[in-house]
Amino acid sequence: MNDSEQKLSLFLLALKDIVVFPHMVVPLFAGRTKSVNALSNAMNSDKRILLATQKNPGVDLPGGKDIYGMGTIGTLLQLLRLPDGTVKALVEGKRRAHITRFIEKEQYLMAEIEPIADYEVKEAESEAIGRTVVDLFQEYAKINKDISRDLIKNISAIRNVSQLADTVAAHFNFKIQDKQRLLETVAPIERMALLFNLMQAEIEIYKMEKRIKGRVKKQMEKTQRDYYLNEQMRAIRKEMGTKDDFKSELDDLEHRIKRKRMSKESAAKARQEFKKLKLMAPMSAEGTVVRNYIEWLISLPWFERSKLQTDIDKAEAVLAEDHYGLEKPKERILEYLAVQKLVKKIKGPILCFVGPPGVGKTSLAKSVARATDRAFVRLSLGGVRDEAEIRGHRRTYIGAMPGKIIQSLKKAKANNPVFCLDEVDKMSTDFRGDPSAALLEVLDPEQNFAFNDHYLDVDYDLSEIFFITTANNLHGIPLPLQDRMEIIRLPGYTEHEKLQIALGFLVPKQIETNGLSEEKIGFTQNGLRTIIRRYTREAGVRNLEREIASICRKVAREITKEDGKKCVKITAQSIQKYLGVPRFRYGQVEEKDEIGLATGMAWTQVGGELLAIETVIMPGRGKLTITGKLGDVMQESAQAALSYVRSRAQRLGLNKHFYRKIDIHIHVPEGATPKDGPSAGITMATSIVSSLIKRPVYRDLSMTGEITLRGRILPIGGLKEKILAAHRGRMSRVIIPEENRKDLKEIPAEILKQLEVLAVSHMDDLLSRAIILQPGETIFREEQDEVIPPELIPEGEDTVRPVQVN
Repeated sequence: MNDSEQKLSLFLLALKDIVVFPHMVVPLFAGRTKSVNALSNAMNSDKRILLATQKNPGVDLPGGKDIYGMGTIGTLLQLLRLPDGTVKALVEGKRRAHITRFIEKEQYLMAEIEPIADYEVKEAESEAIGRTVVDLFQEYAKINKDISRDLIKNISAIRNVSQLADTVAAHFNFKIQDKQRLLETVAPIERMALLFNLMQAEIEIYKMEKRIKGRVKKQMEKTQRDYYLNEQMRAIRKEMGTKDDFKSELDDLEHRIKRKRMSKESAAKARQEFKKLKLMAPMSAEGTVVRNYIEWLISLPWFERSKLQTDIDKAEAVLAEDHYGLEKPKERILEYLAVQKLVKKIKGPILCFVGPPGVGKTSLAKSVARATDRAFVRLSLGGVRDEAEIRGHRRTYIGAMPGKIIQSLKKAKANNPVFCLDEVDKMSTDFRGDPSAALLEVLDPEQNFAFNDHYLDVDYDLSEIFFITTANNLHGIPLPLQDRMEIIRLPGYTEHEKLQIALGFLVPKQIETNGLSEEKIGFTQNGLRTIIRRYTREAGVRNLEREIASICRKVAREITKEDGKKCVKITAQSIQKYLGVPRFRYGQVEEKDEIGLATGMAWTQVGGELLAIETVIMPGRGKLTITGKLGDVMQESAQAALSYVRSRAQRLGLNKHFYRKIDIHIHVPEGATPKDGPSAGITMATSIVSSLIKRPVYRDLSMTGEITLRGRILPIGGLKEKILAAHRGRMSRVIIPEENRKDLKEIPAEILKQLEVLAVSHMDDLLSRAIILQPGETIFREEQDEVIPPELIPEGEDTVRPVQVN
C-alpha cells in the first residue's frame, strides 16, 4: 500500500498563532492539559505527533471544528518540563497530512490522518521557479538585516522545490491564514506561485514601514538638533552678555499678565500657565500651545467697556435717520435706554427680530449699536452645525481655538457690544452636536454671566452684551431657544413705506455709489411707484435697491457717452426703457366676476400673497380632487369645506345627495409652489358653493380664515401681511375672522382707509356677502329641512359687522 493511502492515528497538538511546515525545526511551549498530555504520550510512544493550527486562537478547549483540516506530521526531538508546569518541546516537521477524523478524548486529542506524499516536478520547471523565489528572498534579506548570510546560503543550496517553498515560507511573517493556504497547497509549483505573490506583497509592506520609520526618526533627530542648537545659542548669548530673546519674551508676557485687569479665576489661571511656560523649551510644541492660551486670556476685554450714550432723543434721531418705519423695535430699544438711564447696572436685553428677507433686521442691529455708542459685532449662524463653533475646542486638540462668541469679543475690544447673531433659524444639527443647544446658555440672562468656553475653561461674563438675533421665521428655532428671547416681528413694508425708503435712503445711496449726482439723475415718485409695483414683489426692499442700481448704471453709461452733459429724469414712462418689460402685473383683480373663483390671502416668508382658488363641477361619482401642490393641512381644509357645504345642501337649494353624481375639482394656481395651512378654508368653501349654485364671487373681495365642520370661522396668523397683499392686489373689501378684529391695530391707518374690512364669525354670513345674487334672491332658503340637525343652523343676530375706520 502507498504511503499516501496509509491511515494513521496520532496524538494531536493544537497550535495557536503558528503554522509548522515540513523541514522546519521549531520550539513550542504547551500549557493546556490536553496539549501537555498529547506531547507526553507521543514522547513515550514513537515520538510522532500531528501539528495542526486552530482557526481561532481565542478558543482554550478546541474541538474538531476549531482546527484546520490539514496539518504537519512532526517528530519530537526534545521535551522539557518547566517549573511553572508548562512544557517546552522541540519539534521537526516531516510531511503534510490530511485529517480524516478527529478523536476527542478526555485527557488529550487524537486524529486519524492520511499522510500526503510530495508531487514529482519537472526539473526545468522547478529550476526556473526556484531561482525566482531565491532571488526574491535575497532581495528581502537586503532590506531585512535580521536574516543571516548562513540562512541565505542554505536556502540557495536547496534543490527540492517543495522543501524550498516550505523553508522560505517559514521565515516570512505572513498572516496565519496565508501560511495555512501554503500548507494546504500540495502541488509544489502552485505553492511556489502563491508563495511568490505573498513574498512580493510582504516586501512592499516592509519597505513602506521602513520608509515611515525613517521619516519619524529623521524628524525626531531634527527636533533634538534644534533644541540642542537653541540651548547652545542661549549659552553663547549669556557668555557674551547679550539679551536672551526667549527670556525677554517671557518678561514681556509676565509684565502684561500683571498689568491686565482680569477676573480672579482667569488671573490665577494665567499665572499658573506662565509658571509651566517658564519650565518648557522655547521651541517645544506644548510651549507654543501654552503661550497661545495665555495670549488669549490677556487679549480679552474682561472689564473694558464702551461708554454708553443714554440720551434718548439723540438715540431716537439716529434710529429715525437710519430706518423708516419699524416703530415697534425702535420703541423697545428706546425703552431699554430709558431703564438703563435710571438703573446703574442692567442685564443686556436679548431680542429676536423675525421678518422676511430685506426688511432691515441686520441693519437695524447696526443702528442700535450706533444709537447707543456700543461696539458692533456680527456672527452669521447660517449653516453652523458644530457645537464647538459656539463653545470652542478643548486645548487637548491640535489647533484648538475659542468659540466664535469669544473670538468676536476679542475683535470688539469691549465686553458690552451689540452682538448680532444673524440667521439664527438656519443652524443645523449633525453628529458633532447641536449649536442651538449651546446657544441656550449664551442667550439666558440667568446663566450667561458665567459662560464657560471649552478652550478658556474659565467663566466669562456675557450679561452686559446687547444680544440681537435675526431670523426669517420661527419654525427653524427650537422652542427652548425661543423662550429665552423677546420676539419682535418686522412685517413687510407697505407701498408708501417703500416709496419713502427709496426717496430717503436707496436713491441717494445708489446715486453716490454709481458716481452720479442729483444734477445728473432724478427719480420721480411715480417712477419709483412703477418700479415697486411692476418690477418687484417682495416684503423688503432688496430687489427695489437692485432695480434702482441697475437704472443708475445704465444712466451712468449714457452720461459717459455724452461727456457728462446729459441730465436724466426717471419717470413712470421711461422705466421700461431701462428695466425692460414689466415682470409683474400690478393689481390681481379679475376682469369680471367668475363662478367658482374666489380670492384668498396667504402668508409667506417674503410677505403676504393673494391666492386664487378655482373650483369646477363635472359629472362623476362623488370624487374630490385637490391640486396645486397643497400640504396635508390645506387638503384637510378642503375636505372640511366640502363637508360644511354638504351639511347645508338643502338650505342652499341643492339635493341632499347632490355629491353622488358629480366630481369636484379644487385647484390653486402656481402649482409648482408648495402651499399649506388652514387659513384658505373659507375661500375653498366659498368657491365650492359658487360652483354648485352657479353664482359668481365678487372679484374685488379677498378673504382669510379657518373653517370648521359647523361653519365657524376661526382666527388666523399673519393678518398684517395678508391685508398688505390685498392692498397691493387692489382689492376693495377684505373678510377676516371676528377674533382677528383686535389685530387691526397693527395695520397702517392709510391702508385701512382704502379697504373695507369685514369681521365674520360664521360661514353662513360670509356667503351672503361674498356671492353675487340676483335681485330679491337669498343665498339660503327660509325654510329649514328636517334632515339638517338644528344645532348646525346658526341662531341670533347677524355675525357680520363692518369695521369702522376713523
